[in-house]
Amino acid sequence: MKRETPSGFLVQGTLDMLLLRVLALEPMHGYGVTQRIQQISQGTFQVQPGSLFPAFRRLEREGFVTSEWRATENSRRAKYYRITPSGRRQLKTETEDWQRQAQAIARILAGT
Repeated sequence: MKRETPSGFLVQGTLDMLLLRVLALEPMHGYGVTQRIQQISQGTFQVQPGSLFPAFRRLEREGFVTSEWRATENSRRAKYYRITPSGRRQLKTETEDWQRQAQAIARILAGT
């Protein structure tokens, strides 16, 4: 029996890493982050607000991002998020862990 995977499904534990990676490019507001993830993943991943904002709060509590209210390019008020030096170190660690795990999964799938 084939098991369907929902479109836009993120592997558990990857959202924080993806948010930090996008914020490493430049500070941006929540909507901009969701659009950038969707754009870079070529539509494979879509982050919903119900997942995004709790993740931002968690990253702020852990000191990996900071935020400030600013005007957007449309003159609307939005909360902009910026990665911290601690967040950059965390991103490096998570990226290395993810790459190691992805290689191990690829080896298992290849049967070697």
